[in-house]
Amino acid sequence: MMARASQEFRKIELEQLAQDGAAGLAQALAIGCEPVILPGLCRDWPAVRAARDGWAALSAYLVSFASERLGEAFVGAPAIEGRYDYGDGPDGFNFERQSLTLAQGLERIGEASADRRLASVYMGSLPIEDYLPGFGADNRTDLLAPGVQPRAWLGNASRVACHYDTYENLACVVAGRRRFTLYPPDAVGALYVGPIDHTLAGQPIALAVGAPAGDPRYPRFAAAADRARIVELEPGDALFLPKLWWHQVEALEPANMLVNYWWDGTAMGPDAPYLTMMLAMTAIADRPPEERAAWRAFFDHYVFRPDGHPLAHLPADRHGLLDKSAYGRVRALVMRALRGG
Repeated sequence: MMARASQEFRKIELEQLAQDGAAGLAQALAIGCEPVILPGLCRDWPAVRAARDGWAALSAYLVSFASERLGEAFVGAPAIEGRYDYGDGPDGFNFERQSLTLAQGLERIGEASADRRLASVYMGSLPIEDYLPGFGADNRTDLLAPGVQPRAWLGNASRVACHYDTYENLACVVAGRRRFTLYPPDAVGALYVGPIDHTLAGQPIALAVGAPAGDPRYPRFAAAADRARIVELEPGDALFLPKLWWHQVEALEPANMLVNYWWDGTAMGPDAPYLTMMLAMTAIADRPPEERAAWRAFFDHYVFRPDGHPLAHLPADRHGLLDKSAYGRVRALVMRALRGG
């Protein structure tokens, strides 16, 4: 059962899902671009049932699938209380990175959950087909296409810094309660985002989230804090997170596991919008303010289209490169230009 949620969360109960059917729901969620709670979505997974009997039972179940592949583990001193973040370590973080097999990680997590004097351990974003082959077939959801592969997240009590994903995300709680604190994409300016190229695990983080209340370094954060959406999920519950929604994730028990799925539900082709933004940033961000304003008008007109299609005043057969079918031609033109052709 779901523990607690703040306002502004849509919920889809299992009974409604059974009545309406799962077909097309993933696409509808992606188009809606709003977080959705799915209480009890994975409550019948064998992994969730094993977790009800304790961490030792879940570990034994997982080890029955585990490969010997090494994965990256965050290892944090007890003083950080599972709050992996920037710090004064040699690489600029407050934790160490170690290579462990999944079985080793499970054992270390179990030991630390029993003795808080030990370093906490966190292993995240482990592709299940590599680390737990066979687990995905034993624990599956009909919401997603078979090609969408799950990932495992295991660790002691922790707080993962607030970040965003560039894909749709279905997060399924297997063991331990999880608290998600969400902020909408347009709050980005009030979150005081850290570096793009020096990150904890790939994505930039919101420095203001988790800082002391009223921190003078982040004066605009108060406006974003008022927009936070918070939900606590129990084992068996799931949360759909749209791409670009900021989320801080807290694992609340001494030992925890989550399985998630990433996919792009609205992709038009192989090019990621984030990479497009990066290129636009290097080409435009440092130009004079007046020129940036001019480019903003052109981006609004051709890309964001608040007034509709730029060539709506012409017949569809005269839309040329602005027709959806011209994706390949546009891509080829841009690639030639980038190569200097």
